[in-house]
Amino acid sequence: MTDQLTVSVLGTGIMGAAMARNLARAGHTVRAWNRSRAKAEPLAGDGIVVAGTPAEAVEGADVVLTMLYDGPAALDVMRQAAAALRPGTAWVQSTTAGVEGVAELAAFAREQDLVFYDAPVLGTRQPAEAGQLLVLAAGPVDGRHKVTPVLDAVGARTVWTGEDGAEGSATRLKLVANSWVIATTNAMGEVLALSKALDVDPQNFFDAIAGGPLDMGYLRAKSALILDDKLSPPQFAVSTAAKDARLIVEAGERGGVRLDVAAASAERLERAAAQGHGDEDMAAAYFASFDEGHLQS
Repeated sequence: MTDQLTVSVLGTGIMGAAMARNLARAGHTVRAWNRSRAKAEPLAGDGIVVAGTPAEAVEGADVVLTMLYDGPAALDVMRQAAAALRPGTAWVQSTTAGVEGVAELAAFAREQDLVFYDAPVLGTRQPAEAGQLLVLAAGPVDGRHKVTPVLDAVGARTVWTGEDGAEGSATRLKLVANSWVIATTNAMGEVLALSKALDVDPQNFFDAIAGGPLDMGYLRAKSALILDDKLSPPQFAVSTAAKDARLIVEAGERGGVRLDVAAASAERLERAAAQGHGDEDMAAAYFASFDEGHLQS
């Protein structure tokens, strides 16, 4: 294919592994690295080269895509890769890094003469595996011809938010969107917990709102994970959602606004993680409504 690229994927967790597979299916040469190599090894069956170090993974890459836990993790991994990065390489940074985190990553990109694209994604495991993520991207127009085949392989649509990734416009939009997702998920958990406390069949609630403006497919999907005990494997893990909730609160503080719901959501998610639900789907914030000795589903 004329747009075949060599793409390095750093971070092959829930999202990164799916993105790497879709890049390989699109015909690109993919080299992948993960801190825990065992999580990356299955990608070899998809024709992906699993590298032992970040530097080995980025050697000869046209595009480097990072999908790591947070900004500091992304910066640490890219520093490990620095010796093998070629000047002019495009860096598609898809980690939810937060406003300050993106600024630090962009500064590193300038030091290394990389073309920086701030490109977080909206979506969870299933859309990631189907290549149906929504990509929020910001970066220079001149280099977009190189990164567009990568974004098209992992997403159904790309929304461009600006021409300078260092400004963090894509990350700021991602934080706004995630604030809605996290608030909705936590509200769902409290609805189910209150239903249990009041001895109300949740189905009666769903029937009451069916077809009206309060009905949501997302509400029903996340509720089903709790009611049907299908929290693993996670679509979006509790621990990651807690990290994002804290980034949202911090972004609000920087902007001079109090985000009480986001702060409470972060506390609920952190409490659920402390109860042992950190690796389960974020819907497991539901369990934060119960004392540890009285957990019920």
